Amino acid sequence: MYTDNIIHIAADAGKIMLENGGETYRVEQTISMICQAFGFKDVENFVTPTVIVLSITNKNSETITTVRRLKNRTVNLKKVALINDLSRNLYTNTLSMDDIRKELHYINNIPAYSSDASLISSTLTAGFFTLLFGGNLKDFFISCFIGLLITFIARLFDKYEVNNFFSNVCGGLISSSIAVIINHINPSFNVDTIIIGSIMLLVPGLVITNAIRDTLSGDLLSGISRSVEALIIAASIAIGTAIGFKVWIFILGGTL
Repeated sequence: MYTDNIIHIAADAGKIMLENGGETYRVEQTISMICQAFGFKDVENFVTPTVIVLSITNKNSETITTVRRLKNRTVNLKKVALINDLSRNLYTNTLSMDDIRKELHYINNIPAYSSDASLISSTLTAGFFTLLFGGNLKDFFISCFIGLLITFIARLFDKYEVNNFFSNVCGGLISSSIAVIINHINPSFNVDTIIIGSIMLLVPGLVITNAIRDTLSGDLLSGISRSVEALIIAASIAIGTAIGFKVWIFILGGTL
Protein backbone atom coordinates (compact mmCIF):
# COMPACT_ATOMS: atom_id res chain seq x y z
CA MET A 1 0.00 0.00 0.00
CA TYR A 2 2.88 2.37 0.85
CA THR A 3 4.47 1.78 -2.56
CA ASP A 4 1.13 2.27 -4.28
CA ASN A 5 0.68 5.64 -2.61
CA ILE A 6 4.14 6.86 -3.58
CA ILE A 7 3.92 5.75 -7.19
CA HIS A 8 0.54 7.43 -7.67
CA ILE A 9 1.70 10.65 -6.00
CA ALA A 10 4.82 10.78 -8.18
CA ALA A 11 2.87 10.01 -11.36
CA ASP A 12 0.25 12.65 -10.57
CA ALA A 13 2.95 15.24 -9.90
CA GLY A 14 4.61 14.44 -13.22
CA LYS A 15 1.29 14.63 -15.03
CA ILE A 16 0.59 18.11 -13.65
CA MET A 17 4.01 19.29 -14.81
CA LEU A 18 3.69 17.78 -18.27
CA GLU A 19 0.17 19.14 -18.75
CA ASN A 20 1.33 22.66 -17.98
CA GLY A 21 4.40 22.96 -20.18
CA GLY A 22 7.14 21.13 -18.28
CA GLU A 23 10.06 19.69 -20.24
CA THR A 24 10.42 15.92 -20.46
CA TYR A 25 13.73 15.74 -18.59
CA ARG A 26 12.39 17.95 -15.79
CA VAL A 27 9.30 15.76 -15.39
CA GLU A 28 11.42 12.60 -15.23
CA GLN A 29 13.77 14.23 -12.74
CA THR A 30 10.91 15.36 -10.51
CA ILE A 31 9.25 11.93 -10.51
CA SER A 32 12.53 10.27 -9.59
CA MET A 33 13.21 12.78 -6.80
CA ILE A 34 9.80 12.20 -5.21
CA CYS A 35 10.28 8.43 -5.22
CA GLN A 36 13.86 8.64 -3.95
CA ALA A 37 12.84 11.02 -1.16
CA PHE A 38 10.75 8.13 0.24
CA GLY A 39 13.54 5.60 -0.03
CA PHE A 40 12.86 4.04 -3.44
CA LYS A 41 16.15 3.92 -5.31
CA ASP A 42 15.14 1.59 -8.12
CA VAL A 43 12.94 3.92 -10.14
CA GLU A 44 12.37 3.88 -13.89
CA ASN A 45 10.13 6.33 -15.68
CA PHE A 46 9.45 6.97 -19.33
CA VAL A 47 7.89 10.28 -20.34
CA THR A 48 6.64 11.48 -23.72
CA PRO A 49 4.46 14.54 -24.45
CA THR A 50 1.32 12.39 -24.14
CA VAL A 51 2.08 9.59 -21.66
CA ILE A 52 3.94 8.85 -18.43
CA VAL A 53 5.04 5.32 -17.53
CA LEU A 54 6.45 4.90 -14.01
CA SER A 55 7.85 1.74 -12.46
CA ILE A 56 9.11 1.21 -8.88
CA THR A 57 10.77 -1.84 -7.35
CA ASN A 58 10.30 -2.08 -3.57
CA LYS A 59 12.39 -3.81 -0.91
CA ASN A 60 10.56 -7.11 -1.54
CA SER A 61 11.69 -7.02 -5.19
CA GLU A 62 8.11 -6.40 -6.27
CA THR A 63 7.74 -4.14 -9.27
CA ILE A 64 4.74 -1.84 -9.48
CA THR A 65 3.94 0.15 -12.61
CA THR A 66 1.44 2.88 -13.36
CA VAL A 67 0.57 4.87 -16.47
CA ARG A 68 -0.78 8.37 -16.91
CA ARG A 69 -2.30 9.41 -20.24
CA LEU A 70 -2.39 13.12 -21.11
CA LYS A 71 -5.22 14.42 -23.26
CA ASN A 72 -5.17 18.13 -22.50
CA ARG A 73 -2.14 20.39 -22.39
CA THR A 74 -1.78 24.06 -21.67
CA VAL A 75 0.84 26.49 -20.40
CA ASN A 76 1.02 27.38 -16.72
CA LEU A 77 4.64 27.53 -15.65
CA LYS A 78 3.65 28.49 -12.10
CA LYS A 79 2.34 24.97 -11.56
CA VAL A 80 5.54 23.52 -13.00
CA ALA A 81 7.63 25.60 -10.60
CA LEU A 82 5.50 24.68 -7.58
CA ILE A 83 5.72 20.94 -8.31
CA ASN A 84 9.45 21.34 -8.78
CA ASP A 85 9.76 23.06 -5.39
CA LEU A 86 7.60 20.40 -3.73
CA SER A 87 9.82 17.57 -4.96
CA ARG A 88 12.89 19.26 -3.54
CA ASN A 89 11.25 20.15 -0.23
CA LEU A 90 10.55 16.48 0.41
CA TYR A 91 14.25 15.99 1.11
CA THR A 92 14.26 18.56 3.91
CA ASN A 93 10.66 18.53 5.19
CA THR A 94 8.77 15.45 6.34
CA LEU A 95 5.31 15.50 4.80
CA SER A 96 2.59 12.91 5.20
CA MET A 97 0.86 11.31 2.23
CA ASP A 98 -2.26 13.34 2.91
CA ASP A 99 -0.28 16.58 3.05
CA ILE A 100 1.35 15.84 -0.28
CA ARG A 101 -1.97 14.96 -1.87
CA LYS A 102 -3.49 18.18 -0.55
CA GLU A 103 -0.57 20.16 -1.95
CA LEU A 104 -0.89 18.47 -5.34
CA HIS A 105 -4.63 19.13 -5.34
CA TYR A 106 -4.00 22.77 -4.47
CA ILE A 107 -1.41 23.19 -7.22
CA ASN A 108 -3.52 21.40 -9.82
CA ASN A 109 -6.50 23.63 -9.08
CA ILE A 110 -4.71 26.97 -9.03
CA PRO A 111 -6.94 29.13 -11.21
CA ALA A 112 -5.55 30.53 -14.42
CA TYR A 113 -5.77 34.19 -15.19
CA SER A 114 -9.32 35.44 -15.50
CA SER A 115 -10.98 35.44 -18.90
CA ASP A 116 -10.95 39.22 -19.03
CA ALA A 117 -7.25 39.43 -18.12
CA SER A 118 -6.35 36.82 -20.76
CA LEU A 119 -8.44 38.58 -23.37
CA ILE A 120 -6.87 41.96 -22.68
CA SER A 121 -3.37 40.47 -22.62
CA SER A 122 -3.87 38.67 -25.94
CA THR A 123 -5.30 41.79 -27.52
CA LEU A 124 -2.40 43.99 -26.46
CA THR A 125 0.18 41.31 -27.27
CA ALA A 126 -0.91 41.19 -30.91
CA GLY A 127 -0.80 44.99 -31.11
CA PHE A 128 2.64 45.38 -29.55
CA PHE A 129 4.13 42.63 -31.69
CA THR A 130 2.93 44.60 -34.69
CA LEU A 131 4.75 47.67 -33.41
CA LEU A 132 7.82 45.54 -32.76
CA PHE A 133 7.88 44.40 -36.39
CA GLY A 134 7.69 47.96 -37.70
CA GLY A 135 3.98 48.73 -37.81
CA ASN A 136 2.50 52.13 -37.10
CA LEU A 137 -0.14 53.16 -34.58
CA LYS A 138 -3.00 52.41 -36.99
CA ASP A 139 -1.63 48.93 -37.54
CA PHE A 140 -1.45 48.53 -33.76
CA PHE A 141 -5.18 49.03 -33.30
CA ILE A 142 -6.10 46.71 -36.17
CA SER A 143 -3.84 44.00 -34.74
CA CYS A 144 -5.43 44.47 -31.32
CA PHE A 145 -8.84 43.89 -32.90
CA ILE A 146 -7.59 40.78 -34.72
CA GLY A 147 -6.00 39.48 -31.52
CA LEU A 148 -9.34 39.92 -29.77
CA LEU A 149 -11.13 37.91 -32.46
CA ILE A 150 -8.50 35.15 -32.52
CA THR A 151 -8.69 34.73 -28.75
CA PHE A 152 -12.48 34.67 -28.80
CA ILE A 153 -12.58 32.08 -31.60
CA ALA A 154 -9.96 29.93 -29.85
CA ARG A 155 -12.04 29.88 -26.67
CA LEU A 156 -15.16 29.01 -28.62
CA PHE A 157 -13.35 26.11 -30.30
CA ASP A 158 -12.00 24.91 -26.94
CA LYS A 159 -15.52 24.96 -25.53
CA TYR A 160 -16.75 22.62 -28.26
CA GLU A 161 -13.49 20.59 -28.25
CA VAL A 162 -12.59 21.45 -31.82
CA ASN A 163 -9.17 20.20 -32.92
CA ASN A 164 -6.35 22.73 -32.41
CA PHE A 165 -5.33 22.35 -36.05
CA PHE A 166 -8.59 23.90 -37.23
CA SER A 167 -8.43 26.52 -34.51
CA ASN A 168 -5.04 27.67 -35.81
CA VAL A 169 -6.26 27.58 -39.41
CA CYS A 170 -9.13 29.88 -38.46
CA GLY A 171 -6.74 32.16 -36.57
CA GLY A 172 -4.52 32.58 -39.61
CA LEU A 173 -7.57 33.00 -41.84
CA ILE A 174 -8.98 35.78 -39.65
CA SER A 175 -5.64 37.56 -39.49
CA SER A 176 -4.95 37.65 -43.23
CA SER A 177 -8.57 38.31 -44.21
CA ILE A 178 -8.97 41.37 -42.02
CA ALA A 179 -5.54 42.70 -42.98
CA VAL A 180 -6.26 42.41 -46.72
CA ILE A 181 -9.73 43.96 -46.40
CA ILE A 182 -8.46 46.88 -44.29
CA ASN A 183 -5.59 47.51 -46.71
CA HIS A 184 -8.04 47.52 -49.62
CA ILE A 185 -10.15 50.15 -47.87
CA ASN A 186 -7.12 52.23 -46.84
CA PRO A 187 -3.73 51.37 -48.46
CA SER A 188 -1.85 53.17 -45.69
CA PHE A 189 -2.14 50.06 -43.51
CA ASN A 190 0.74 47.56 -43.56
CA VAL A 191 -0.61 44.10 -44.36
CA ASP A 192 2.59 42.22 -43.52
CA THR A 193 3.15 43.71 -40.07
CA ILE A 194 -0.50 43.35 -39.11
CA ILE A 195 -0.54 39.66 -40.03
CA ILE A 196 2.84 38.89 -38.46
CA GLY A 197 1.93 40.64 -35.22
CA SER A 198 -1.45 38.93 -35.02
CA ILE A 199 -0.34 35.36 -35.69
CA MET A 200 2.33 35.62 -32.99
CA LEU A 201 -0.51 34.65 -30.64
CA LEU A 202 -0.61 31.27 -32.39
CA VAL A 203 3.12 30.59 -32.81
CA PRO A 204 4.14 27.52 -30.72
CA GLY A 205 7.05 29.16 -28.92
CA LEU A 206 7.06 26.93 -25.83
CA VAL A 207 6.66 23.77 -27.93
CA ILE A 208 9.68 24.71 -30.04
CA THR A 209 11.74 25.57 -26.96
CA ASN A 210 10.89 22.29 -25.24
CA ALA A 211 11.60 20.36 -28.43
CA ILE A 212 15.11 21.80 -28.56
CA ARG A 213 15.75 21.28 -24.84
CA ASP A 214 14.46 17.69 -24.94
CA THR A 215 16.63 16.90 -27.94
CA LEU A 216 19.74 18.43 -26.38
CA SER A 217 19.14 16.54 -23.13
CA GLY A 218 18.96 13.22 -25.00
CA ASP A 219 15.17 12.70 -24.96
CA LEU A 220 15.06 12.16 -28.70
CA LEU A 221 11.56 10.67 -28.87
CA SER A 222 10.04 13.61 -27.01
CA GLY A 223 12.16 16.07 -28.95
CA ILE A 224 11.02 14.66 -32.29
CA SER A 225 7.39 14.51 -31.13
CA ARG A 226 7.41 18.13 -30.03
CA SER A 227 9.19 19.19 -33.24
CA VAL A 228 6.52 17.49 -35.34
CA GLU A 229 3.82 19.13 -33.21
CA ALA A 230 5.42 22.55 -33.78
CA LEU A 231 5.61 21.92 -37.53
CA ILE A 232 1.94 20.93 -37.66
CA ILE A 233 0.94 24.07 -35.76
CA ALA A 234 3.08 26.23 -38.06
CA ALA A 235 1.58 24.52 -41.11
CA SER A 236 -1.98 25.12 -39.86
CA ILE A 237 -1.24 28.83 -39.33
CA ALA A 238 0.31 29.08 -42.81
CA ILE A 239 -2.65 27.28 -44.41
CA GLY A 240 -5.18 29.60 -42.80
CA THR A 241 -3.18 32.71 -43.69
CA ALA A 242 -2.72 31.58 -47.30
CA ILE A 243 -6.43 30.83 -47.71
CA GLY A 244 -7.32 34.30 -46.42
CA PHE A 245 -4.85 35.90 -48.81
CA LYS A 246 -5.93 33.99 -51.88
CA VAL A 247 -9.67 34.27 -51.32
CA TRP A 248 -9.80 37.98 -50.54
CA ILE A 249 -7.25 39.03 -53.14
CA PHE A 250 -9.35 37.16 -55.71
CA ILE A 251 -12.58 38.76 -54.46
CA LEU A 252 -11.05 42.23 -54.36
CA GLY A 253 -9.64 42.09 -57.83
CA GLY A 254 -6.25 40.43 -57.54
CA THR A 255 -4.33 43.30 -55.91
CA LEU A 256 -3.78 44.58 -52.40
